[in-house]
Amino acid sequence: MRALLSCIIIVLAMVTSLFAQDNDLQLAKQYSTNGEPQKAFEIYQKLYKQNNENYYSYYINTLLNLKKFDEAENVVKKLVRKHPNVSEYQIMLGTVYTQQGNVNKADDIYNALIKNLPADRNEISMLAGQFYQSTNLDYAIKIFQQGRKILNNNEAFTYELINLYRFKRDKAALTEEYLNFLPSNPSFISQAENSFVTIYEGDADYNMLKANLLRRLQKDPQQIIYTELLTWQYMQQKEFDLALNQALALSRRQNDDGSSIFELCRTLNSNEAYDAAIRGYDYIVSKGKTLPLYIPAKIELINTKNLKITSGKYLPADLLGLEQDYTDLLTEFGRNSRTVFAMQKLAQLQAFKLHKLNDAQKLLEDAVNIPNIRPELLASCKLDLGDVYLINNQPWEATLLYSQVEKDFPNTDINQDAKFRNAKLAYYTGDFIWAKGQLDVLKAATSQLIANDALNLLLLIADNTAADSTGGALKIYARADLQIFAERTDKALITLDSIDKKFPNNSLNDDILMSKSRILIQQKSYADAVPLLKKIADGHPNDLWADDAVFMLGDIYENRLNDKASAIVWYEKIIKNYPGSLWINEARKRFRLLRGDKADS
Repeated sequence: MRALLSCIIIVLAMVTSLFAQDNDLQLAKQYSTNGEPQKAFEIYQKLYKQNNENYYSYYINTLLNLKKFDEAENVVKKLVRKHPNVSEYQIMLGTVYTQQGNVNKADDIYNALIKNLPADRNEISMLAGQFYQSTNLDYAIKIFQQGRKILNNNEAFTYELINLYRFKRDKAALTEEYLNFLPSNPSFISQAENSFVTIYEGDADYNMLKANLLRRLQKDPQQIIYTELLTWQYMQQKEFDLALNQALALSRRQNDDGSSIFELCRTLNSNEAYDAAIRGYDYIVSKGKTLPLYIPAKIELINTKNLKITSGKYLPADLLGLEQDYTDLLTEFGRNSRTVFAMQKLAQLQAFKLHKLNDAQKLLEDAVNIPNIRPELLASCKLDLGDVYLINNQPWEATLLYSQVEKDFPNTDINQDAKFRNAKLAYYTGDFIWAKGQLDVLKAATSQLIANDALNLLLLIADNTAADSTGGALKIYARADLQIFAERTDKALITLDSIDKKFPNNSLNDDILMSKSRILIQQKSYADAVPLLKKIADGHPNDLWADDAVFMLGDIYENRLNDKASAIVWYEKIIKNYPGSLWINEARKRFRLLRGDKADS
């Protein structure tokens, strides 16, 4: 009985001691966090002497922080003598020497560990991990490299080395490691591309990758993964024709169905590299009608020509040529569920560019009655048909279609889009009270773009019906807005100019400036839009369109006038003056990119 009681007392004493030590450890950590290293040191020293090796790392690191290098050296040397085969203590001694300034002594210890490295994968990984934990990445890498030699396996420790090179931002080593790894592990190409994007900082880095790839392709021209990566590299440097050339060469060599080219052409379009995309779609079409991508490629080919023409200044003949291309395609393949997308594009061209409203209306009415259309595409066609009804003086038909789509797609972005179009229809037709009710709901939409547009329109209506409840000036402005939407810019300008004549004391000055700016941008007259936008930014800095004008100026200078310095100025103005703007995140991203900030800054 006494023996049992003695055991219980001993156990309780041990538990009490451990509990006290744990409290002391937490207190010491708190002192370190609070910037009181001496107090922390006294506790760590006590704990180390009580329970020697369990607390040695805390004790040694505190000694180093207090620059008590001799004391730290003596403590670690005793541990090394006591445990000569424990590498952790030797690495810590090397750390002490390094902080003393005795780098050569540290290197001697580390090189001895490398020299005596066992041919055991687990032991190698454990030792490299100890170097990593001591933040000595260089020797962690050397351990893995030596491990490869000892194990006679150049593919060993690839994941570990990739992570270390990426953490060290060693671009050349990371590139080399991935290029050695990818031929036998092609599924990791996306991971490699993401890693390169993270650490590459400019053309010099991408040129290094290109030179390495070209050198490897000379030795092994059949290595598909290098060709794919070279295509990606050209895309990163916006060398779109070269990217397409590489992809085409690979497609011809493999005699595939052209699906990789089809996907590449989508990316080329998003980068406005329309000529290269047209060449890619032409290639797919040339492979023949039997391939499944023939019809989609033919449709996208015409769509890309559409984008190319309408993104710049164009002549009526260009539009008529496009119309004929779409008509020929529909003649060849018929009007069915596979060609509805082309019918929709043709109708948009006819309605907004050629102003053939009746033709566009008839085409979309046919499209929405075609069976087996994807629900989302059907909804899109119905919304477009509603727009055509609206500008073709059939607002009642338009609102019926918008409401139908709204009902068919509850709690979706499509629903919110349809609801917003209905609200804008009410605004265009002068029913401001109903429009305000709808917009008040939409300002909380999950789609940020719709929410922002709804809020802007709501504020426009509220500001211009406060003093004049009938909104006389606003009704004329809304008519001009509808004409801008219909791309009847000449009529819109005449209508806008009439507002001041009929209502000389109206409050629409900045709104009229913004509308005229948008007309000029629609006409690709970017330089002419600049002074109007500056009038808004400078003369109406606290009004509705101020942050939009500032961002638009940055975008025009960056992407249309090729004046990066001016773009930086305007993006910075958004960041400094309009922190609550919808454009703040995009402005900050573009500002940093143009300024040349590092990827991780």
